[in-house]
Amino acid sequence: MTRLFVLGGARSGKSRYAQQRAEALTGNHIFIATAEAWDEEMADRIARHRADRDARWQTVDAPRDLVAALDAASGTGAVVLVDCLTLWASNLLLADTDMDAATVALAEAVARFDGALILVANEVGLGIVPDNALARRFRDAAGRINQAVAATADEVMLVVAGLPMRVK
Repeated sequence: MTRLFVLGGARSGKSRYAQQRAEALTGNHIFIATAEAWDEEMADRIARHRADRDARWQTVDAPRDLVAALDAASGTGAVVLVDCLTLWASNLLLADTDMDAATVALAEAVARFDGALILVANEVGLGIVPDNALARRFRDAAGRINQAVAATADEVMLVVAGLPMRVK
């Protein structure tokens, strides 16, 4: 049983690193995607990410109900990769979800997950304080989610410029 949490900035190489770690493990592979294609640019990004995964991957779309997707994959013997928690947080914020309750529910789902689980998120706390309330709520929610998941993870890696660094 493995719980790996991979953090990094935008275009840091975190998703590629997480996928490589997942593909090094044996078993069926499940990719839980949290992105939604709200515009053409995002649709292109999603298509590129799908193209990077070969036939061994089954994709499950869970833009908001990530806990249910994790519970469904738990105990199946599959290698599960969630990409990414930051988009999930954004989806929940825009749906006016109780972020504290969602964070607790996610941390509990990660803690009870039976199998190999790799989660990806952006580290959003290294920049300046955002100038508007929604952006500050997003940054704070993402930071709380990252802390909760890191606390339950067996291993935490930070990817910077394509280079993974062990945090935990």
